[in-house]
Amino acid sequence: MNTDTLFDLSGRIAIVTGGTGALGASMARGLARAGATVVIVARTTEAVAAAADRINADGGRATALSADVLDRAGLVEASARVLDTHGRVDILVNAAGGNKPEATAVPDQRSFFDLAPEALEWVFDLNVMGTLLPSQVFGAQMAHQGSGVIVNISSMASFTPLTRVVAYAAAKAAVNNFTQWLAVYMAREHNPAIRVNAIAPGFFLGDQNRFLLIDPTSGELTARGQQIIAHTPMARFGEPDDLIGALLWLVSDAARFVTGIVVPVDGGFNAYSGV
Repeated sequence: MNTDTLFDLSGRIAIVTGGTGALGASMARGLARAGATVVIVARTTEAVAAAADRINADGGRATALSADVLDRAGLVEASARVLDTHGRVDILVNAAGGNKPEATAVPDQRSFFDLAPEALEWVFDLNVMGTLLPSQVFGAQMAHQGSGVIVNISSMASFTPLTRVVAYAAAKAAVNNFTQWLAVYMAREHNPAIRVNAIAPGFFLGDQNRFLLIDPTSGELTARGQQIIAHTPMARFGEPDDLIGALLWLVSDAARFVTGIVVPVDGGFNAYSGV
Protein backbone atom coordinates (compact mmCIF):
# COMPACT_ATOMS: atom_id res chain seq x y z
CA MET A 1 0.00 0.00 0.00
CA ASN A 2 1.39 3.39 -1.04
CA THR A 3 1.05 5.61 2.03
CA ASP A 4 1.80 8.70 -0.07
CA THR A 5 -1.56 8.36 -1.82
CA LEU A 6 -3.52 6.69 0.96
CA PHE A 7 -5.96 9.57 1.38
CA ASP A 8 -5.93 10.74 -2.23
CA LEU A 9 -9.42 10.95 -3.72
CA SER A 10 -8.41 12.10 -7.19
CA GLY A 11 -10.83 10.94 -9.86
CA ARG A 12 -13.57 9.99 -7.40
CA ILE A 13 -17.10 11.34 -7.58
CA ALA A 14 -18.59 12.31 -4.21
CA ILE A 15 -22.22 13.18 -3.47
CA VAL A 16 -22.84 15.27 -0.36
CA THR A 17 -26.46 15.71 0.68
CA GLY A 18 -27.12 18.63 2.99
CA GLY A 19 -24.00 20.15 1.47
CA THR A 20 -25.11 23.71 2.16
CA GLY A 21 -25.24 23.29 5.95
CA ALA A 22 -22.29 24.18 8.18
CA LEU A 23 -21.09 20.59 8.59
CA GLY A 24 -22.02 19.38 5.11
CA ALA A 25 -20.35 22.34 3.39
CA SER A 26 -17.15 21.82 5.36
CA MET A 27 -17.06 18.12 4.50
CA ALA A 28 -17.68 18.91 0.83
CA ARG A 29 -14.73 21.29 0.83
CA GLY A 30 -12.56 18.67 2.52
CA LEU A 31 -13.43 16.07 -0.10
CA ALA A 32 -12.65 18.52 -2.89
CA ARG A 33 -9.28 19.43 -1.38
CA ALA A 34 -8.45 15.71 -1.30
CA GLY A 35 -9.06 15.55 -5.05
CA ALA A 36 -12.68 14.41 -5.34
CA THR A 37 -15.19 15.95 -7.70
CA VAL A 38 -18.04 16.92 -5.39
CA VAL A 39 -21.73 17.07 -6.25
CA ILE A 40 -23.58 19.13 -3.66
CA VAL A 41 -27.22 18.18 -3.15
CA ALA A 42 -29.72 20.31 -1.22
CA ARG A 43 -33.15 21.79 -1.77
CA THR A 44 -32.38 25.45 -2.38
CA THR A 45 -31.01 26.12 -5.86
CA GLU A 46 -29.24 29.35 -4.92
CA ALA A 47 -27.59 27.82 -1.85
CA VAL A 48 -26.22 24.74 -3.65
CA ALA A 49 -24.91 26.91 -6.47
CA ALA A 50 -23.13 29.20 -4.00
CA ALA A 51 -21.61 26.23 -2.14
CA ALA A 52 -20.30 24.77 -5.40
CA ASP A 53 -18.95 28.16 -6.49
CA ARG A 54 -16.96 28.49 -3.26
CA ILE A 55 -15.28 25.12 -3.86
CA ASN A 56 -14.51 25.94 -7.49
CA ALA A 57 -13.11 29.33 -6.50
CA ASP A 58 -10.82 27.53 -4.04
CA GLY A 59 -9.40 25.41 -6.85
CA GLY A 60 -11.59 22.35 -6.36
CA ARG A 61 -14.21 20.75 -8.60
CA ALA A 62 -17.86 20.91 -7.64
CA THR A 63 -21.28 20.96 -9.20
CA ALA A 64 -24.67 21.76 -7.72
CA LEU A 65 -27.86 19.72 -7.82
CA SER A 66 -31.14 20.87 -6.32
CA ALA A 67 -33.03 17.92 -4.81
CA ASP A 68 -34.94 17.02 -1.67
CA VAL A 69 -33.62 13.99 0.23
CA LEU A 70 -37.21 13.04 1.06
CA ASP A 71 -38.30 13.03 -2.59
CA ARG A 72 -37.24 9.70 -4.09
CA ALA A 73 -38.26 10.67 -7.60
CA GLY A 74 -36.18 13.83 -7.37
CA LEU A 75 -33.20 11.83 -6.11
CA VAL A 76 -33.55 9.38 -9.01
CA GLU A 77 -33.49 12.31 -11.41
CA ALA A 78 -30.43 13.74 -9.63
CA SER A 79 -28.69 10.36 -9.84
CA ALA A 80 -29.37 10.19 -13.58
CA ARG A 81 -27.82 13.62 -14.04
CA VAL A 82 -24.73 12.59 -12.05
CA LEU A 83 -24.32 9.46 -14.14
CA ASP A 84 -24.79 11.40 -17.39
CA THR A 85 -22.06 13.83 -16.35
CA HIS A 86 -19.63 11.69 -14.38
CA GLY A 87 -20.52 8.08 -15.16
CA ARG A 88 -20.28 6.77 -11.60
CA VAL A 89 -20.77 7.45 -7.87
CA ASP A 90 -17.84 6.61 -5.60
CA ILE A 91 -18.78 8.35 -2.35
CA LEU A 92 -22.07 9.30 -0.71
CA VAL A 93 -22.07 11.47 2.40
CA ASN A 94 -25.53 11.67 3.96
CA ALA A 95 -25.13 14.99 5.75
CA ALA A 96 -28.75 16.12 5.52
CA GLY A 97 -30.39 16.09 8.94
CA GLY A 98 -31.30 18.21 11.91
CA ASN A 99 -33.68 19.03 14.73
CA LYS A 100 -36.33 21.69 15.29
CA PRO A 101 -37.52 23.50 18.42
CA GLU A 102 -41.10 22.22 18.08
CA ALA A 103 -39.82 18.64 18.55
CA THR A 104 -37.73 19.54 21.60
CA ALA A 105 -38.96 19.22 25.19
CA VAL A 106 -37.98 22.40 27.04
CA PRO A 107 -39.08 23.18 30.64
CA ASP A 108 -41.71 25.91 30.88
CA GLN A 109 -42.12 25.91 27.09
CA ARG A 110 -42.98 22.46 25.70
CA SER A 111 -43.57 19.32 27.70
CA PHE A 112 -42.82 15.96 26.09
CA PHE A 113 -46.55 15.24 26.37
CA ASP A 114 -47.34 18.28 24.25
CA LEU A 115 -44.91 17.75 21.37
CA ALA A 116 -46.84 17.80 18.11
CA PRO A 117 -46.79 14.59 16.08
CA GLU A 118 -46.05 16.63 12.96
CA ALA A 119 -42.87 18.03 14.51
CA LEU A 120 -41.72 14.60 15.69
CA GLU A 121 -42.40 13.11 12.25
CA TRP A 122 -40.47 15.96 10.60
CA VAL A 123 -37.37 15.10 12.64
CA PHE A 124 -37.69 11.35 12.06
CA ASP A 125 -38.25 11.79 8.34
CA LEU A 126 -35.37 14.20 7.80
CA ASN A 127 -32.81 12.16 9.73
CA VAL A 128 -33.89 8.58 9.01
CA MET A 129 -35.63 8.68 5.64
CA GLY A 130 -33.30 11.50 4.56
CA THR A 131 -30.45 9.02 5.03
CA LEU A 132 -32.21 5.89 3.79
CA LEU A 133 -33.60 7.25 0.51
CA PRO A 134 -30.31 8.67 -0.86
CA SER A 135 -28.64 5.40 0.18
CA GLN A 136 -31.20 3.52 -1.90
CA VAL A 137 -30.84 5.70 -4.96
CA PHE A 138 -27.09 6.34 -5.05
CA GLY A 139 -26.31 3.01 -3.37
CA ALA A 140 -28.00 1.20 -6.25
CA GLN A 141 -25.39 2.64 -8.59
CA MET A 142 -22.63 1.50 -6.24
CA ALA A 143 -24.13 -2.00 -6.26
CA HIS A 144 -24.19 -1.90 -10.06
CA GLN A 145 -20.57 -0.79 -10.39
CA GLY A 146 -19.35 -3.03 -7.53
CA SER A 147 -17.67 -0.37 -5.41
CA GLY A 148 -18.36 2.70 -3.33
CA VAL A 149 -18.41 4.19 0.15
CA ILE A 150 -21.37 5.58 2.11
CA VAL A 151 -20.85 7.73 5.20
CA ASN A 152 -23.88 8.63 7.31
CA ILE A 153 -23.90 11.45 9.85
CA SER A 154 -25.09 10.37 13.27
CA SER A 155 -24.75 12.16 16.63
CA MET A 156 -23.56 11.74 20.20
CA ALA A 157 -27.25 11.66 21.08
CA SER A 158 -27.44 8.26 19.36
CA PHE A 159 -25.30 6.54 22.03
CA THR A 160 -26.78 8.00 25.20
CA PRO A 161 -30.12 9.79 24.73
CA LEU A 162 -29.72 13.43 25.66
CA THR A 163 -32.39 15.35 27.53
CA ARG A 164 -34.69 17.60 25.51
CA VAL A 165 -34.01 16.19 21.99
CA VAL A 166 -36.27 13.15 22.17
CA ALA A 167 -37.03 12.73 18.46
CA TYR A 168 -33.54 13.67 17.30
CA ALA A 169 -31.83 11.21 19.65
CA ALA A 170 -34.12 8.37 18.61
CA ALA A 171 -33.70 9.19 14.92
CA LYS A 172 -29.91 9.23 15.13
CA ALA A 173 -29.95 5.90 17.00
CA ALA A 174 -31.91 4.58 14.03
CA VAL A 175 -29.21 5.96 11.70
CA ASN A 176 -26.59 3.93 13.60
CA ASN A 177 -28.67 0.78 13.28
CA PHE A 178 -29.28 1.42 9.58
CA THR A 179 -25.56 2.02 9.03
CA GLN A 180 -24.69 -1.39 10.39
CA TRP A 181 -27.55 -3.08 8.54
CA LEU A 182 -26.58 -1.52 5.22
CA ALA A 183 -22.89 -2.34 5.70
CA VAL A 184 -23.72 -6.03 6.04
CA TYR A 185 -26.26 -5.95 3.20
CA MET A 186 -23.91 -4.29 0.73
CA ALA A 187 -20.95 -6.53 1.58
CA ARG A 188 -22.81 -9.83 1.62
CA GLU A 189 -25.45 -9.35 -1.04
CA HIS A 190 -23.66 -7.07 -3.50
CA ASN A 191 -19.92 -6.53 -3.18
CA PRO A 192 -17.48 -6.47 -0.22
CA ALA A 193 -15.84 -3.45 -1.85
CA ILE A 194 -18.90 -1.36 -0.88
CA ARG A 195 -18.42 0.04 2.62
CA VAL A 196 -20.88 1.84 4.90
CA ASN A 197 -19.89 3.72 8.05
CA ALA A 198 -21.03 6.72 10.09
CA ILE A 199 -19.55 9.68 11.93
CA ALA A 200 -21.11 10.77 15.22
CA PRO A 201 -20.27 14.43 15.85
CA GLY A 202 -20.25 15.75 19.36
CA PHE A 203 -21.54 19.24 20.01
CA PHE A 204 -21.12 21.56 17.04
CA LEU A 205 -22.98 24.86 17.02
CA GLY A 206 -25.55 25.04 14.26
CA ASP A 207 -29.02 26.31 13.49
CA GLN A 208 -30.57 23.13 14.90
CA ASN A 209 -29.13 23.48 18.42
CA ARG A 210 -28.05 27.09 18.86
CA PHE A 211 -31.29 27.95 20.65
CA LEU A 212 -30.45 25.36 23.30
CA LEU A 213 -26.79 26.29 23.80
CA ILE A 214 -26.47 30.06 23.32
CA ASP A 215 -28.62 32.71 24.99
CA PRO A 216 -29.97 34.86 22.13
CA THR A 217 -29.98 38.01 24.24
CA SER A 218 -26.58 37.87 25.91
CA GLY A 219 -24.74 35.61 23.49
CA GLU A 220 -23.44 33.65 26.47
CA LEU A 221 -23.70 29.92 27.04
CA THR A 222 -27.00 28.71 28.43
CA ALA A 223 -27.00 26.41 31.44
CA ARG A 224 -27.19 23.49 29.01
CA GLY A 225 -24.28 24.87 27.00
CA GLN A 226 -22.20 25.24 30.15
CA GLN A 227 -23.04 21.67 31.16
CA ILE A 228 -21.95 20.33 27.77
CA ILE A 229 -18.61 22.15 27.86
CA ALA A 230 -18.06 20.90 31.42
CA HIS A 231 -18.61 17.33 30.21
CA THR A 232 -16.39 17.67 27.14
CA PRO A 233 -12.77 16.96 28.15
CA MET A 234 -11.44 19.15 25.32
CA ALA A 235 -13.58 21.99 26.77
CA ARG A 236 -14.97 23.42 23.53
CA PHE A 237 -17.60 22.92 20.87
CA GLY A 238 -16.53 21.23 17.68
CA GLU A 239 -15.68 23.21 14.57
CA PRO A 240 -16.93 21.98 11.18
CA ASP A 241 -13.42 21.24 9.89
CA ASP A 242 -12.89 18.87 12.85
CA LEU A 243 -14.93 16.27 10.91
CA ILE A 244 -12.79 16.27 7.79
CA GLY A 245 -10.02 13.97 9.04
CA ALA A 246 -12.42 11.21 10.07
CA LEU A 247 -14.35 11.60 6.82
CA LEU A 248 -11.26 11.37 4.60
CA TRP A 249 -10.14 8.27 6.47
CA LEU A 250 -13.51 6.54 6.05
CA VAL A 251 -13.93 7.30 2.34
CA SER A 252 -10.32 6.62 1.32
CA ASP A 253 -8.30 3.46 0.83
CA ALA A 254 -6.92 4.01 4.33
CA ALA A 255 -10.15 2.45 5.65
CA ARG A 256 -10.56 -0.22 2.98
CA PHE A 257 -11.17 -2.93 5.64
CA VAL A 258 -13.50 -0.78 7.75
CA THR A 259 -17.27 -1.11 7.48
CA GLY A 260 -20.24 -0.99 9.83
CA ILE A 261 -18.76 1.35 12.44
CA VAL A 262 -19.78 4.67 13.97
CA VAL A 263 -16.84 6.99 14.69
CA PRO A 264 -17.27 9.57 17.49
CA VAL A 265 -15.77 13.00 16.82
CA ASP A 266 -16.70 14.59 20.09
CA GLY A 267 -13.78 16.01 22.04
CA GLY A 268 -14.01 13.11 24.48
CA PHE A 269 -17.66 13.67 25.44
CA ASN A 270 -18.63 10.00 25.08
CA ALA A 271 -15.65 8.85 27.16
CA TYR A 272 -16.30 11.12 30.15
CA SER A 273 -18.59 10.01 32.95
CA GLY A 274 -18.63 13.43 34.59
CA VAL A 275 -16.52 12.24 37.53
